[in-house]
Parts: sequence; C-alpha cells; structure tokens
Amino acid sequence: MKKYEIGLFGLSVMGQNLALNIARNHSIAVYNRTTSKTENFINNKVDNQEIKAAYELEDFVSSLEKPRKVMLMIQAGKPVDLVIDGLLPYLEKDDIIIDGGNSHFEDTNRRLNNLKEKGIRYLGVGISGGEYGALHGPSIMPGGNENAYAEVSDIMEDAAAKTEKGACVSYLGPQSAGHYVKMVHNGIEYGIMEVLAEIYDYLRKVLQLKPAEMGDIFAEWNQDFESYLVEITAKIMKKDDPKTGRKLIDLILDKAKHKGTGKWSVQNALDLGTAIPTINAGVNARLMSAIKEERVENSAQLKNSNQAVVDKKEMLPLLKSALYFSSVIAYAEGFKLLKTASEEYDYNLNYREIARIWEDGCIIRSGILEPIQEAFSENMDLNTLIIAQQFRTQLNAAAEEITDLITTAAQSGVPLTAVHAALDYFNSLKSEELPANLIQAQRDFFGAHTYQRRDDEGTFHTEWE
Repeated sequence: MKKYEIGLFGLSVMGQNLALNIARNHSIAVYNRTTSKTENFINNKVDNQEIKAAYELEDFVSSLEKPRKVMLMIQAGKPVDLVIDGLLPYLEKDDIIIDGGNSHFEDTNRRLNNLKEKGIRYLGVGISGGEYGALHGPSIMPGGNENAYAEVSDIMEDAAAKTEKGACVSYLGPQSAGHYVKMVHNGIEYGIMEVLAEIYDYLRKVLQLKPAEMGDIFAEWNQDFESYLVEITAKIMKKDDPKTGRKLIDLILDKAKHKGTGKWSVQNALDLGTAIPTINAGVNARLMSAIKEERVENSAQLKNSNQAVVDKKEMLPLLKSALYFSSVIAYAEGFKLLKTASEEYDYNLNYREIARIWEDGCIIRSGILEPIQEAFSENMDLNTLIIAQQFRTQLNAAAEEITDLITTAAQSGVPLTAVHAALDYFNSLKSEELPANLIQAQRDFFGAHTYQRRDDEGTFHTEWE
C-alpha cells in the first residue's frame, strides 16, 4: 500500500487550502471527523493532486510514512487535546505531531512535554496569511522539537511564501517559540488594524471624505508603505454592495470580534512587565466596539457640539505620518515583547530572521520589515527599534507632526486611541525622567512600600505625617 509523506487532520477552509498547497510538491493524506467534509473536499476541490482521503483514523495514520508526520489544522484549545488523545493509540515512538492552529503558547509547552514522555515529537507552528496564504504560501513560524523540524523542513519550505531571500519559514526555537511568535505577530496586527481604523474614522468624520476618495488615498500611501493591511484597506473602501449599490464599508456594523491572540499578547506582556500600549489599544478598541447598544444610548445624551476646522491638504500628510509612526511603534512593541519573552523562556529568538519570514505570506507584511532586519543585523541586542538609525529621525519628525492631528481629533470627538498610545509610548521611552518618583512617594506614604533616592544608595522609608 502506498505511504504518504504527511497527514493533515482538519479540513476547514484553512486546512483544505494548506493541503492543496502541500500537495503541489508532496504526497498527503487528509482526514476530518465529519465524513461529508472530506468527501466534499475530495470531490470539489482536488484535481489530480496526490491526496488520499481517509475516513477512519486508523487508516489515516497507517497510510503515512514512518516516522509519521501528522499536522493538525483544528480549533485551538480542548479540541487539540482531544485529537491528540485520539491519535496516540495509533502512533509510535519518534512520530511527529504538528499543531498548525493558534494554540496558546502555554498549552503548547504542556503538550510538548507530555508527548515527550511518550516518545512523540511535537511542533507548535504558527501560520499566518489567512485562506489565501494557506493556498498560495503563508508565513510559517515553527517551534518545538528541532530534529522533528529538520524532518519536515522541506515540506514547510515548499509550502511557505517565497521572497528573494528564501522561503518565509524558519525554525524559531525550542518549546513554544513558534506559537509565541505567532501570538505576537497577531498582537502587532491588532495594533496596526486599529491605527488604520482610526485614520479612516478621521478621514470620514473630520475631513468628511467618501469611501472611494479614501480608497485612492490609502492606495497612494501604500506605494510607500507596501503594506498588506493598507492594501486591503484601499480595496475595502472601493467595494460596492451588490444588494444596494452603496459602498459596502458604510453598511458593515461597527462591532469587531477577536479570537484571543491579541488579548493573550496583552496578558502575557503584563505578566512579563513589558508595556505594549499600542497593541493594548487595538484590543481595547475591539472591546469598546462590542458594546454598540450602550454607545448608541450614550451618544444620544452626550452629543459632541465641536467640529475642528481643518485643511485637507495640510492634514493628509499628517495622517500618513501618523500611520507610519504608529505602525513602526506597533512593531517596536512587538519586538520588545519578543525580546523579553526570549530571555524569560529561553527561546533564543533571532529577531532579524523573524522579520524576514514576515516579509511575505503573513498579514503584517510591509516595507517596514526590511529596515527592521537591517536594524537587528547591525545590533541583535537592540533594546528598542525606536533608537535604530533606520527609524529614529523619521519617528522624531512624525511625533512632532501628529500632535496637531491628535488635537483636532479630540476637538471633533474622534478617538485616536492607538495613535495616541503610540505617541505616549514613544515619548515615555525617550523621557530621561518620568513622574514615577511621585508614585513611589505615594506608595510609601500610604503603604510604607519604601523608595530609592537619587543622591544615596539603599532603600528608604519616610514617616510622612
């Protein structure tokens, strides 16, 4: 009986597209717990590719070459544990399980260690690029058992997006390094998406532009940014609703959902004592959007009577600067968190390589990633991207420019939460002195928490009253 190089469990759209992608260069067996989904995939999507449909779990596993390689493309959380438990009776020592979902990094650590005791090798693999990327080439972020990666690297390199620098995949580190990097990728994504949403809000409410004109502006800006998120924003603005003929963006309800990875980034940043306010603003904005009914009620009672008078020609360059500035800050926050986590969890991450594999295939791909690579090539121990020579001059100039933007937005009642957070982060990081001395005095006043002095060594407490 023919044996297949890899098996893929889970035929959602992502799983289907990744299976078709892999099948261009490798033989693959597929399985889904719902038989009809497998049948539908084979009958309607597969055309002459070397793909075997398995309808029994035992047949699925036994059809694979040893050591068996099983990739899971299923919902994160308990389903992953249930599937692993179901696979174990059919697996043998040195077989490999690859989790390609958005699993929480702590779950990945637990599974890897549990399976190691059973002789099964485990990879936690972040995959970015959505349905299109899964089919045509995603950015792939593997971590876990390094020798297991060596045995699947050719499959992943063939499936990944390609640039002139190579395939957008690289072994990132031990344990949960891959899923951690994917989590931070998604955190950066939350931040940049919110910045774009805020600039769109300013364009429509303060400059009072129509979607088609906004689409032209975003498309023009993207000649410089080369950003996937800016590119799709331009296209969204141009899209007509076939039902009404109106622009579709004007008909979409302003309630944004989230799947958890952005929230996990913020939660873990707090655990590690690392500030990521722009990313945090992206998460908070989605939470605010969810309380639509409350916002409607509040709006009726708290009408904004002011409207800033601005010049469109003057403001458009400032909005472009704000987009550049806030995007760079979102990346800077993400890489700062990666650096802290790498030290805390012994990932030994290569930041330049992470920026390289994000250059294509993934959602946050943009022209900013090239100077990020240059910055880390010059100094892998760089504490923050804001002082890299690739960014500091432009960031300083943009920070001065966008103050007027924030002022006019506030006058018009338009929240620029992420843009403001990015500016405050930048200003905080470049402040020689912050007012935390007052906070320490307050803490010592009410709780005898002590403080340090500028002019003397040691720890001190004062009887304030």
